[in-house]
Amino acid sequence: MSIPSSASSPRWLGAAELPPAADAAVRDWLFDQGSLTRRLTALADGAFDVTPLAEGWQPLRDEECAALGVAPGSQGWVREVLLRGHGQPWVFARSVAARAALEGSGLALEALGRRSLGELLFSDQAFARGELQACVYPAEWLPGEQAAAGLWARRSCFRRGALGVLVAEVFLPALWHAAGA
Repeated sequence: MSIPSSASSPRWLGAAELPPAADAAVRDWLFDQGSLTRRLTALADGAFDVTPLAEGWQPLRDEECAALGVAPGSQGWVREVLLRGHGQPWVFARSVAARAALEGSGLALEALGRRSLGELLFSDQAFARGELQACVYPAEWLPGEQAAAGLWARRSCFRRGALGVLVAEVFLPALWHAAGA
């Protein structure tokens, strides 16, 4: 998905910086340290799947470059998917890794297909997860059918040596309905 140049970067916040008005259930989902894939699979009673939307090499967003510690405009592998429960889109996820660190790392992001990246990251003990951050995600960065203002997102960077994989997850309205939040 190409990003319009007019899209302004969101301000990513740590748990302590989140406004007190944020609902407790929302906070719980945003800052849960466990695997989102496992949590969604449990909520869906196993009726969970991953729908790839787009993936390939492209210039990373400036805020992604900053989070990964690479130069602005760096190329990276970008993967965008919908995480679905009972066929409903619950989460839009965008995962990125800088090309320079990914090539030669042995991590084959292009081969994931319908497999969850979270499943891979949480099963490899060599990856360490960084701080979870949250924001209200820009509607113009979401795929057409999911584009809506005011949606909460979270992100964290998983690191293994020089490789960083930045994973952003946007919680869609159908998830809140299914979770009773």
